[in-house]
Amino acid sequence: MIIAGLFLKANEVRVVTLAGERASHSLVAPKVTKFSLPKNPAQADVAVFIEQVNTHIGSNSIDKVVLNRRATTGQGAGGAGTFLMEGAMLARCNVEIDFIHPATLRASDKKHAELKSCRPKTVDLGKAYDLAFECLS
Repeated sequence: MIIAGLFLKANEVRVVTLAGERASHSLVAPKVTKFSLPKNPAQADVAVFIEQVNTHIGSNSIDKVVLNRRATTGQGAGGAGTFLMEGAMLARCNVEIDFIHPATLRASDKKHAELKSCRPKTVDLGKAYDLAFECLS
């Protein structure tokens, strides 16, 4: 199964695509790491954004997309950019979409740290990797 972890932050989406199982997995399409949307997008901008995401999904035979669950209240609650991208992807993506809560990622990181050998070093790509890893079998 091929899983894409999409970490939503501000007006950008960081992407890490994994294939395989938790015990033995590999990065797919390591050159594609980011899609973005202008801060005040027009309808055409959103259409281009969704087309980029769907092209990545199709060209890499992705079976599932995993997104970070946005905070709904409190400091750091999901802003307008992540809300817009999440809604557009829910409406127009060509594959199943799952959401993973940050607490689940922290618990999984403690439990399976030794299996995450190809985790990217940058923070946002690392979070996208963790999202994809969570849905590997």
